[in-house]
Amino acid sequence: MSGYTTYPEVEEQGFAVIQDVFRSEFLNEALKEISRWSPRRSRAGVRHALRLEPVGRIARSPQLTKIASGVLGPAAVPFRATLFDKTPDANWLVVWHQDTALPLTESREVQGWGPWSVKEGVHYAHAPATTLAKVLALRVHFDESGRENGPLRVLPGTHHSGVLTDDQIQQFATRISPVDCLVSKGGVIAMRPLIVHASSKLQNESPRRVLHIEYAASNSIASPLELEIV
Repeated sequence: MSGYTTYPEVEEQGFAVIQDVFRSEFLNEALKEISRWSPRRSRAGVRHALRLEPVGRIARSPQLTKIASGVLGPAAVPFRATLFDKTPDANWLVVWHQDTALPLTESREVQGWGPWSVKEGVHYAHAPATTLAKVLALRVHFDESGRENGPLRVLPGTHHSGVLTDDQIQQFATRISPVDCLVSKGGVIAMRPLIVHASSKLQNESPRRVLHIEYAASNSIASPLELEIV
């Protein structure tokens, strides 16, 4: 794949920590822009943020498209973004899980997809492992993510096991040593949606703001279903 940088650890371990992708000054200005474009948000952040112009610019930036293309191929496209804003006043933990639901333009009965739900007017369905293998999430860190401010935790290699039941996830959590993904401000975590992951609550006063952007290998990975751009 000439011209692209591959990340074999994403395929082997299900994730990679890539430091120093963005400058601090760029991220500070981007946060101000996002706040202007989205003054209303939930307690945890902003869902369906790819519709915001400054988020779209970040998602399509050369820094991120290079990473996404290195893993998924040159046709990689962003389709969903979420801004997580974890602070002492908006603090939560996330139990071990996989990311299996995708936003779709319509609800249709297709073998291997479901159950279905609707979030903020968008149809979602849990996708099969073959489709999720064509998805990559890039997590842009607007703050340093250390051990005490609720970093992402992963169980390396679990993305190879397909879509798991809750019992299977708990079994992996007792057998595999978790890894805390420690990232400096401006760094990016690349992760497969099927890697089992979690995060704890903040243990200090430092915020942890993360822009979670998901990319697909192409616009047609969900055929005959179509991904909704959110």
